[in-house]
Amino acid sequence: MGRKGRITAFFLIVIILGAMIGTSTNSIAKGIPLGLDLQGGFELLYEVEPQQEGQEVTDEMLDAVVSSLYERVSILGVNEPKINIEGDDRIRVQLAGVEDQNEAREILSTTAKLSFRGVDDKLYFDGSEIVPGSAQQDFSQTNEPIVTLQVKNEFENSEYENFGEVTEIISKKTPPNNRLVIWLDYKEGYSFEEESTEENPKYISAPRVTKPIYSPNVQIDGMASIEEAQNLAELLNAGSLPADLNEIYSVSVGAQFGEQALNKTVYASILGVILIFLYMIAYYRFPGIIASITLSAYIFLILLVFNMINGVLTLPGIAALVLGVGMAVDANIITYERIKEELKAGKTTLSAFNAGNKRSFATILDANVTTILAAIVLFVFGTSSVKGFATMLIISIILSFITAVFLTRFLLGLWVKSKFLNKRPKWFGVNPKEVKDITKGEEVEPHLFGKTFDFVKHRKKFFLISIALVLIGVIFLMFRGLNLGIDFVAGSRVEVLSDQPLTTEQVEEQFGELGLDPKQVVLGGENEDIGMARFDQVLDQEKIAEVNEHFSEVYGSAPNVSTVTPKVGKELAMNAIYAVLYASIGIIIYVAFRFEMIFAITAIIALLHDAFFILALFSVFQFEFSITIIAAILTIVGYSINDTIVTFDRIRENLRMDKQVKSFKRLADVVNKSLMQTLARSFNTVITVVFAALMLFIFGAQAITYFSFALIVGLIAGTYSSLFLAAQLWLVWRGKNIDKKPVDFSKKQKNDGPQV
Repeated sequence: MGRKGRITAFFLIVIILGAMIGTSTNSIAKGIPLGLDLQGGFELLYEVEPQQEGQEVTDEMLDAVVSSLYERVSILGVNEPKINIEGDDRIRVQLAGVEDQNEAREILSTTAKLSFRGVDDKLYFDGSEIVPGSAQQDFSQTNEPIVTLQVKNEFENSEYENFGEVTEIISKKTPPNNRLVIWLDYKEGYSFEEESTEENPKYISAPRVTKPIYSPNVQIDGMASIEEAQNLAELLNAGSLPADLNEIYSVSVGAQFGEQALNKTVYASILGVILIFLYMIAYYRFPGIIASITLSAYIFLILLVFNMINGVLTLPGIAALVLGVGMAVDANIITYERIKEELKAGKTTLSAFNAGNKRSFATILDANVTTILAAIVLFVFGTSSVKGFATMLIISIILSFITAVFLTRFLLGLWVKSKFLNKRPKWFGVNPKEVKDITKGEEVEPHLFGKTFDFVKHRKKFFLISIALVLIGVIFLMFRGLNLGIDFVAGSRVEVLSDQPLTTEQVEEQFGELGLDPKQVVLGGENEDIGMARFDQVLDQEKIAEVNEHFSEVYGSAPNVSTVTPKVGKELAMNAIYAVLYASIGIIIYVAFRFEMIFAITAIIALLHDAFFILALFSVFQFEFSITIIAAILTIVGYSINDTIVTFDRIRENLRMDKQVKSFKRLADVVNKSLMQTLARSFNTVITVVFAALMLFIFGAQAITYFSFALIVGLIAGTYSSLFLAAQLWLVWRGKNIDKKPVDFSKKQKNDGPQV
């Protein structure tokens, strides 16, 4: 294929890609189901408890509860509900897009045990005597909504023979005791005498019985609306739950909150991606254009794959997609920096292209594997929203590797092999004056913006700076601690959304009307139109319903309500510790295998340093520390090790070229040269990924503000530790006694992993 053929093929591929992306992205994106944090809805974690003493929770019981819950969800008309068994005695329910959350919670948790009792609360018969499927909504003679049902001709589980005998006994009682009280989910301690004086009694209705009724038809009145009567009829037909459900964790999001979060985060994401594209084109020129094309294909493929696997898109998931763009850029940057290096060395464009791709491949692979390790740990130990983030992150890493390595190489290769780019270093962002004469053996002096730095010379200063900052962080953590969210300490969190700016006094006053005293109130949003209140107590279902109704009336939108019981809070905290621990162990093993144990240990010290900085700053500013911040820390762990591996990979390569290192000074020179060679890559990667995280922080939804802040801090700390800490620690450790006993680095060292 000649020059014109290759260039024509390039434009044809780009046009086809552009047409495919332009015509189908919108429909693919619309086909991806949104999580409850983007469209409203709620998530509940139930602990299943047997209804009889001494009974155990079995797999059959859990399956029966799930089946019953699905039947109840069908009453609500919810699309794509998720009901999953977790562990030995738990069931997680996720319902996105529910209009009336109070009604939905009631329908789910109601065991639907109908009982017919006297005014003295004596049981005459229960729901087992009802003909299955006979309940239906109807109207009384006065056109009031009622529920009619049929009872069996002969009772099987009652001391009375039939309905006629029961009504005969009650009709003989002196008014007002001649009532048949109909209860739904009667509990020990309930009393008709007490409830009859309440405005909203717990029983359904209490009709008077003036004469025996021998007809099997029973009528239940007292319904406030047709919908309530319809729901009761469907609930009775669905049958009672085979076990009791104890709500131990819940998250609910108002529809307007979800809509606002989606719009803001999509806007922030688009801004972040555009900034990345512009920076890549400005710095790398023509390869930057290629990168923008492949990144567009990458975003399209992510949406396509997520649609195909029926993944649920959440707020953290969108953040993972945008971060994935930054990480995909990293693979391009590693390759482009290598190509620029080879061009500066005086190689031809084709030779520089081949060498750059060959030398960057293993580095990109190592860096991506470590990030995937962190993402897998997140998926295993995270909550549902964190699992969504981890899923998106794993897909992002795999697809970014495919597009950044193979598609970029193919598209740029078409131009390189066409020879159009020969003797045009400016097209790669290389100043012709920097190109050396390869025949004279001139070496390329690495620099950034025309300057070189001696990092190794000032290593003790960097160590002292890190030690000082760590000590300051320790002091803050000891005396101020972390502002732990309800994920870890249990309690409730309520976020209210107003169309006007709020004050803490206003929010406290509104909760005061409900008899609630917030432990803390924080304002947020662009115009301080969001108020977040924290409570030490776990709000029950009735109180949550009251909160929803109150704020829907006052501010016109349902609030977000989250509750975590102490038991779940303790488990989430332990899972967070396990996640960080297992991610660190996995990374140590991988880095030790690919490099050497000293590399692995110094890399872990660097990433713990980065994670600690996030903890310290959260302590300084007293931002709420939640489970999503653990997700951010583990993402940074993956990114930090990614950055460190790129540096270590270059150190190892230069040492093998240098062969035997006989002095500490020579080893220090090699390390400093390696740092300078990877400096542009480190700088450009952190700039591009910070662009994405910064846009999410400034313009994204309130729910991921602290998450984005943690990412920004971690990204900057990760770059700092890779340059000024990890490599320097390795130098000090590996350089011990090297003056007395030189090391031959041309040979594979113990624990030095497979050579690249």
